[in-house]
Amino acid sequence: MLLAILNIIFFIAFTWFAWVNMNDKDAWLWVSIYMIAAVLCGLAAFKYFFPVIYMVAISLYLLYAIILFFVKDGVLDWITKHKAQNIAATMQATKPYIEKTREFFGLMIITGALLINLFTGYRIH
Repeated sequence: MLLAILNIIFFIAFTWFAWVNMNDKDAWLWVSIYMIAAVLCGLAAFKYFFPVIYMVAISLYLLYAIILFFVKDGVLDWITKHKAQNIAATMQATKPYIEKTREFFGLMIITGALLINLFTGYRIH
């Protein structure tokens, strides 16, 4: 029951995240990323688990997160060059390192949700 509630929360959150990314220049990418996670969490709320799809999605999301971490104006630059400035002060990402850092953390949240489903889904079946 707790897993179902958690997945409903993830479904709503990821759908909302997809919605707010609709006006981005790379909306096609981020709406897809968030909606794949939303659909998987929505299905998991009804005890439909797809381990192979989770593993593929997690792998792709982690690969993209690693790229965002090390790329120029990425998370590492945010930490080292910009001293981990507040990335939530405004919704407008006026600097590239803010956008990439936010994207990185979004991928980490999605990965965490899918990992929960991957591991708990095995125990349920």
